[in-house]
Amino acid sequence: MKEKDQDVQLTRSEKLKKEAKSIFWILLLVLTFRSTFFEPFRIPSGSMIPTLMVGDFILVNKFAYGFKIPFTDINLFGFDSNPKYLFGKSDPKRGDVVVFKYPKDRSTNYIKRVIGLPGDTIQIRNKIVYINGEAIATTELDGKKFFDDMDEKYKLYNLKFFEVKNGEAKHTIQFDSDNYFKVDYDERVVPKGHFFVMGDNRDFSYDSRFWGFVPREVIKGEAMFVWFSMIIPFGEHAFKFRPWRIGTVIR
Repeated sequence: MKEKDQDVQLTRSEKLKKEAKSIFWILLLVLTFRSTFFEPFRIPSGSMIPTLMVGDFILVNKFAYGFKIPFTDINLFGFDSNPKYLFGKSDPKRGDVVVFKYPKDRSTNYIKRVIGLPGDTIQIRNKIVYINGEAIATTELDGKKFFDDMDEKYKLYNLKFFEVKNGEAKHTIQFDSDNYFKVDYDERVVPKGHFFVMGDNRDFSYDSRFWGFVPREVIKGEAMFVWFSMIIPFGEHAFKFRPWRIGTVIR
């Protein structure tokens, strides 16, 4: 009987080892996939309204600007590293929506739109962005269609909406007509290897106007599409489920 009990214990031990190995390889595969190919993110703030809403869950293409060696781009327990590329390294284009490590605190991820490329001269006058001396073309829109999806607190402001052509990309931005806090930005040249970024919700975005340029090495990837959208009630946020936003391509 003792030998049989020992055999049963060994069999259980072997099963546990096999299960542990299987779990390990599955986790390694998932983490490798997230590190190199695609990674999900949740939008916690309104800085990219009307393109992205509070509570949007998005998928980010992490090989949009090159194929990275897995686990070379991490921030964990105070350790931070820059990505190493195997091949295909390229730079974001004007108008891309990118996720990056906030340069002042690399443990935090930000999402903004690329406005200025390395070597560009950037200036803002009366909220109009000038790139290399030319104003970005803007056309005012009727923004009623954006209000249904919008977080409730932003509906209280005097918002105006504009279609903007930034490079080859067309997208929508919004201004608070009563907000004159940051209407100008002195002329600056974007340094080599850096980018000037802004949120589409221009008067509610903490971006390059305030803290500076984004180094190329902290850019994690390009936002692709919304795969889920729901606000979980907390603080000032009320519950909201937006199934119609699922599949929305981010432009």
